[in-house]
Amino acid sequence: MAQLTSKPTTQTPTPRPWWRLSLTTWIMIGLVLGAVLGYVRPDWGNRIFFLRDIFLNLIKSIIAPLVFSTLVVGIAGGGDLKKVGRMGVKALIYFEIITTIALFIGLAVVNLTRPGVGVQLAETNTEIASRVGQSHPKTVIETLVHIFPTSIVEAMVRGDVLQIVAFSVLFAMAVSAIGDKGQPILRFCESLSQVMFRFTGYVMLFAPIGVGAAMAHTVATQGLGVLVNLGKLIGSLYLALVLLVVLVFGAVALLARIPIRKFLKAVREPATIAFATTSSESALPKAMEVMERLGVPPRIVGFVMPTGYSFNLDGTTLYLAMASVFVAQAAGTTSGFHMTFGQQIVMMLTLMLTSKGVAAVPRASLVILLATLDTFVPGYGALGVAVIFGVDELMDMGRTCVNVIGNCLATCVVARWEGELDDERARVFGTPEESAYELAHGEPAFAEAANEGQT
Repeated sequence: MAQLTSKPTTQTPTPRPWWRLSLTTWIMIGLVLGAVLGYVRPDWGNRIFFLRDIFLNLIKSIIAPLVFSTLVVGIAGGGDLKKVGRMGVKALIYFEIITTIALFIGLAVVNLTRPGVGVQLAETNTEIASRVGQSHPKTVIETLVHIFPTSIVEAMVRGDVLQIVAFSVLFAMAVSAIGDKGQPILRFCESLSQVMFRFTGYVMLFAPIGVGAAMAHTVATQGLGVLVNLGKLIGSLYLALVLLVVLVFGAVALLARIPIRKFLKAVREPATIAFATTSSESALPKAMEVMERLGVPPRIVGFVMPTGYSFNLDGTTLYLAMASVFVAQAAGTTSGFHMTFGQQIVMMLTLMLTSKGVAAVPRASLVILLATLDTFVPGYGALGVAVIFGVDELMDMGRTCVNVIGNCLATCVVARWEGELDDERARVFGTPEESAYELAHGEPAFAEAANEGQT
């Protein structure tokens, strides 16, 4: 045991040669090449879109076994079930505070920039909004019922993260309650989690191609002209997202004593993947891996991050605030409709509730947006959604990226709040010493990832 806890000196890897590019660099190269290909040859940009689908399918195949095994090991192996409830309460409090701040940042920016003033809501393309409107946002009771699956197999097939989390927590409690008889299950889950992290490493080798194909398709279908038509809305959204990340996330990181440089280094790959694919799911396995390597315990990563995908979508809630007021401003241009600041506050309070079930419906953010607008801007909700629909994917890139960063930060904050953030592990993240640290602590899957990820 003494040998396991001592830091080996002979296995410290040498720094990566400058000509061996990191995965982050390859992903950025894929983004640039994909954008160029989509602009120069739009037909090829559309043809290679299947590569993006392959990448997303591979990623989705990881999520269910990874979340299940990580949670079971973290909870059943921890031995203190009271920590689970305490951690859940802390996570929900944090989620509510940050998403509320995000809503009001969006409200402030959209009222300052007023991107909807001068936009006419014409009676065209309403079929787009009507297709979105065929779904409906879940009520609070429906969301609560939805959390608990009738079949865990069906939940895993559909990739319903919230249902997988609920089942895994209860399953882990049962494994812990039966004592030694549950040890074979626990050992199996430990092996499964290590296998899935290694599997994630293999899939991530395909990431530069997948994100490049996604970017090529976006540029090929949207073109660059779409940026001019609704450029003020897009620019306002990205301004608000930058303010959220720099001011709010930065302040939270300082208050929680999160090592900011190490954190940024950890989230750059999952954030880039989320930006290119407009899918939070595509970044989840990598985000979970790097958060554990940053020193967050597996049980906190396995619980907080998947739960945050339903309750801590900071970028999406900020977008909903801006998009709803944008439509109200455009309705004012079209018909003289005026929404008072008091009505905007009431609409924000409504979005605070309805956005909590945002991940449980198709075209989630647009569905929530349409339902809210039908209440507060009657007659113009569908027209407004139809206008925004054309540039929604461009805005989705930014808000999805911020969602991932926000959920990674939430895991670190809850870990610090619980007094379990490993500062020594965070200190060696991304350095030549990290691989040796992981080997010394019996995590060879992470050791290889650490060695591969050094720049």
